[in-house]
Amino acid sequence: MFDGKSILITGGTGSFGHGFVDTLLKRYKPRRIVIYSRDELKQYEMQQKYDAPCMRYFLGDVRDKDRLILATRGIDFVIHAAALKQVPAAEYNPMECIKTNVYGAENVIEACLANQVTRIIALSTDKAANPVNLYGASKLASDKLFVAGNNLAGATDTRFSVVRYGNVVGSRGSVVPYFRKLVEDGNTYLPITDKDMTRFWITLQQGVDFVIRCFQRMHGGEIFVPKLPSVKIVDVAEAVAPGMRHKVVGIRPGEKMHETMCPQDDSHNTLVFEDHFVIKPSIRFFSETFDYEKNALGEQGTPAENGFCYSSDNNPHFLTVEEIRALNLAVMK
Repeated sequence: MFDGKSILITGGTGSFGHGFVDTLLKRYKPRRIVIYSRDELKQYEMQQKYDAPCMRYFLGDVRDKDRLILATRGIDFVIHAAALKQVPAAEYNPMECIKTNVYGAENVIEACLANQVTRIIALSTDKAANPVNLYGASKLASDKLFVAGNNLAGATDTRFSVVRYGNVVGSRGSVVPYFRKLVEDGNTYLPITDKDMTRFWITLQQGVDFVIRCFQRMHGGEIFVPKLPSVKIVDVAEAVAPGMRHKVVGIRPGEKMHETMCPQDDSHNTLVFEDHFVIKPSIRFFSETFDYEKNALGEQGTPAENGFCYSSDNNPHFLTVEEIRALNLAVMK
């Protein structure tokens, strides 16, 4: 579906951008891939790795709507990955988080509408469901903006959807590389926030593949949630450094014990598919009515049970220490 098309990735120098570009270049023949981000050093470093003729590097901030409008000219697909994502940083710098994650989302939507971009997927996070921290709240606001963007699009071909998933194995700033760095530096223990803490677990390639599939599945207005395994944080530590002592250091500001991706309060809008869930929009679109139980690929979903909640602690699928270790090793290759 990307052959001969132009794709723009906001925040494209991040882990997801690297993975998505790598997959696009291997599987498709796009006309253009535009990396939109504000860090010139990261763009320079990415150019050394990805210098195909279709690659374009566009300096800009999602806070700058005029720059986004210029960047989205002639674009067919947008993946909105730009965000301020560190939970404690957002707690201590709330307005900076809001300017990027909320106002930036609004700017992306308006730029895509101005240039009639056909399909837009915004990347969300498990922290946007029942948020207890500002990062999660800002991403919930972003999700709502992208869903409502379908009403602003009216009868045009522009459609917005959201993909929500959990912790990406080995991504920049995540716990696995942090633990590895502590081990390499000679630490005698690994800091554990809480022994009972759990998280959803997904590899970068799984996230990329899911987003590509959702471009094919989307009607517009859905929040797509993949079915993922969960992990216990103590098992992650054991997988990285077998036998090393753990020290409980307490939960950081704004952090949760467990993560939720389909909250109970949305159970009446949740559909269950074979390998994913869909949270239907709670608002009615005035231009078109979609049958969300059957997606654009013809896959059939069924309504979730009343009171259904998809959380990292009630997930029936937990990875063992050996499975976590194998997954970590596979990602490192």
